[in-house]
Amino acid sequence: MAKRVLVVEDNELNLKLFCDLLRAHGYETAPVRDGREAVSTARTFAPDLVITDIQLPHISGLDIIGRMKSDGMLKKVPIMAVTAYAGQDDEARVRAAGANAYVTKPISVMRFVEEVQALI
Repeated sequence: MAKRVLVVEDNELNLKLFCDLLRAHGYETAPVRDGREAVSTARTFAPDLVITDIQLPHISGLDIIGRMKSDGMLKKVPIMAVTAYAGQDDEARVRAAGANAYVTKPISVMRFVEEVQALI
């Protein structure tokens, strides 16, 4: 059975790229364009990994991470943050929120896939 990855990204091109990459490596994906739907979708999809952008409209990726980590059903699911923020303080803040991995945009395809494989 394929591992399941929930992808939370508001940028259509990035969402397509991430999902296409994941599918090419044998993962089942669930794309979410609106971060407000991330937790409810995760609860029904039961992902093995969540990949989320940090800078989203309506709700930040940090809030999504916090909500998932405080949800009894989702708290053990690893989370990979993908963000344009590239400062050392930014990574520390994202990891402190509960992210298990931090990848900066523009992504390196190899690093992205390696991080996914390491988390699942």
